[in-house]
Amino acid sequence: MMNRTIFTLLLFLTLARVNAQGELNCTVRINTPQLQSTDRRVFDQLEVTMREFLNSTKWTNDVFELDERIKCNFILTIKSEQGNTFEAELAVQAVRPVYGSGYETPMLSHLDKDITFQYDQNQPIVFQPDAPDNQNLPAVLAFYVYVILGMDYDSYALYGGDQHLVTAQQIVTNLQNSSTNKSAGWRPSDGGKNRNRYWIIENLLNPRVRPYRAAMYTYHRKGLDMFSSDMETGKQAIMLALEEVDKVNTAYFNSMITQMFANAKKDELVEMWKIGGKQQKDRVQQIMTKIDPANTQRYREIGS
Repeated sequence: MMNRTIFTLLLFLTLARVNAQGELNCTVRINTPQLQSTDRRVFDQLEVTMREFLNSTKWTNDVFELDERIKCNFILTIKSEQGNTFEAELAVQAVRPVYGSGYETPMLSHLDKDITFQYDQNQPIVFQPDAPDNQNLPAVLAFYVYVILGMDYDSYALYGGDQHLVTAQQIVTNLQNSSTNKSAGWRPSDGGKNRNRYWIIENLLNPRVRPYRAAMYTYHRKGLDMFSSDMETGKQAIMLALEEVDKVNTAYFNSMITQMFANAKKDELVEMWKIGGKQQKDRVQQIMTKIDPANTQRYREIGS
């Protein structure tokens, strides 16, 4: 007999798709550069199913108007195939509108390189908390949805994303404890270098990183959202936020979340600080070069 909790969740998600408007405005694309034996129509159907799952599922209890839905992109690239089992990479991107402007600031730009999943044509995508191996893809998608929600809510209210980040953490915990799920990316040692789904949520909920989340509220709500009315005050708030990110990077060196911050914000910060006082420009360049040494040359453009 199906576990009552799972049955209730499945029923809830089914009803949610029919009766509710989701929180996401998500585009989905599936790339198959090395496709050899699987019919491309299988992935065309998966693309449609993923889009419906992400956009139609009601992920929170909050009401989102159509123009309030969070814009995001999920790009799944199939790397290898063996029957109905596939290895893939998933690029996840999300943006947030800036108050009083037509600008959208990047919140997340991440590439998950370690996804294995099973899929048959016309198979529905249903998220189960203790997903077995053939449900790994729904669990991965749900995890990133809750990370996006947590980051977005944090940018509007101090620690506003707690509930959603805890849900993402619970997905990781369930997958770790599942006796049937052996897929990578859910355990501390998977992939090495502290770079996987486990470490994303570990970082976001680690007490050492809590000042980073406060800095994201300062960066967006007190910084970018002020630009249309008082750019100088907004830039001062962003400078304070960067100082906090620098402190977190020192307290938790090589943390995944500070690198993810750089991945999302580097181009924005370079363009923002091309205009400004030399002392501030030098400090921004110093902070970002320390966090993201691979892009040192890009940050040098701030002072050029």
